[in-house]
Amino acid sequence: MAERPGEERRGSGPDRSRRGPRRRSAQAPAQRQRSGDPAREVAFQVLRAVETQEAFANLELPAALRRAQVAGRDAAFATELTYGTLRMQGLYDRVIAVAADRPVDRIDPPVRDVMRLGVHQLLGMRVPAHAAVSATVALARQHVSQGAGGFVNAVLRRVSEQDRQAWVDRVTEGLSDPLERLAAEHSHPVWVVRALRGSLLAGGIPESELPDLLAAHNAPGPLTLAARPGLVAEDDLLRAGAEPSPLAPTAWTLAQGDPGRLAAVREGGAAVQDAGSQLLTLALAQTPLPGRDERWLDLCAGPGGKAGLLAAVALQRGAGLRANEVSPHRAELVRHTVAEALRAGARVEISVGDGREVGRDEPGGYDRVLVDAPCTGLGALRRRPEARWRRSPSDLTTLGPLQRDLLASALDATRVGGLVAYATCSPHLAETQLVVRDTLRRRDDVELVDVRPLLRDREGAPLTGTGGTDAEPWAQLWPHRHGTDGMFVALLRRR
Repeated sequence: MAERPGEERRGSGPDRSRRGPRRRSAQAPAQRQRSGDPAREVAFQVLRAVETQEAFANLELPAALRRAQVAGRDAAFATELTYGTLRMQGLYDRVIAVAADRPVDRIDPPVRDVMRLGVHQLLGMRVPAHAAVSATVALARQHVSQGAGGFVNAVLRRVSEQDRQAWVDRVTEGLSDPLERLAAEHSHPVWVVRALRGSLLAGGIPESELPDLLAAHNAPGPLTLAARPGLVAEDDLLRAGAEPSPLAPTAWTLAQGDPGRLAAVREGGAAVQDAGSQLLTLALAQTPLPGRDERWLDLCAGPGGKAGLLAAVALQRGAGLRANEVSPHRAELVRHTVAEALRAGARVEISVGDGREVGRDEPGGYDRVLVDAPCTGLGALRRRPEARWRRSPSDLTTLGPLQRDLLASALDATRVGGLVAYATCSPHLAETQLVVRDTLRRRDDVELVDVRPLLRDREGAPLTGTGGTDAEPWAQLWPHRHGTDGMFVALLRRR
């Protein structure tokens, strides 16, 4: 949790609960803070962009920090404030509804966002109550009105009278459904909790691990780099402060700091990429393949992380890679990502087109194909904090046919004996096992390859606990078990 200079930690003694009568500000009106500080201002602007423009916080926040010239500890504070507020929004809205004595949907959205920021400082960070309330009220006065500032002041002072656990107990009181209680406590939509429970059970994992999984979604993921083979020297990463991760042969972790300051990242020899994504990419690239092994395809390549790793491995193996992406903007991101591999001599073709048409246009043309299918992203909630509130079950009805069509196209584009890796950053059964099962039912020219032994850590040992049975040889990674995003991968061979 970020702590700011000049803001002392809250005590842990008996007075922490702050029960008692409502208190008034000790400051005279002339002494009160008139505007929010830059870090809180950045967080507020990002929350408004997420609400009104459907912006992605992981893209909006760095730009907002640069515009406001916020860096160092203030940037760390703004990051924790933004991400933490978005993750815990479900719990905080329940708290605000009680403290304000009205449903949150009856509070003006800008005021609601200000309150959420204030509640996170009070219940999720080590910001002293007086500083959290004063600065948040100033934010409301600056961006909404004096009256809004008074309302925010009253609500946050009520919130500050109890600690986090007391509020959790209060807002979950009366919820008889254990999954609804977990959803409230860990700030997830109930439908997501039910889906995650189903996925755990389908993988033979006890339901008792569900709270740990939900808690893992509320903790920031590690800053992991992919060292692209042949394009970066490990000594350079060590000198830059990165350390080898045990999770994957190409994975490195950076404890703190901006990865963009690393020369290896700026030059494209390394890139920020979750270890789970690296593992499944390497599994596809390294699985033995009889016969020709010259043409590789990344069917849905944007924004390019897996394509960047595939391009580096393909260069070492003398293969060529086609990176296809339906969005021109995302195709440009792919072009930037593979630039260093191209400079090193890799044969990479970047194309813009609908992946569903590649199989028809180039039947049997490729030896290895990756389908990183569009999905709900429920396996990457720790990195995409707003996704849990933006997604709904209706998304599955749109994504399901697209995922099946993309996998079918990939198989058509693969030669007999070639391999297809079907991957999603979601553990939802409708996006993982059901897609693969449907495909196997419809086609008699495909067989599953057991991918579990092919997901190997830095020492070369297979990862444990990836689920499945002997009859279901796909793999599911879990944040609370493996420390990766919740990636799913199945490996299929064309016969």
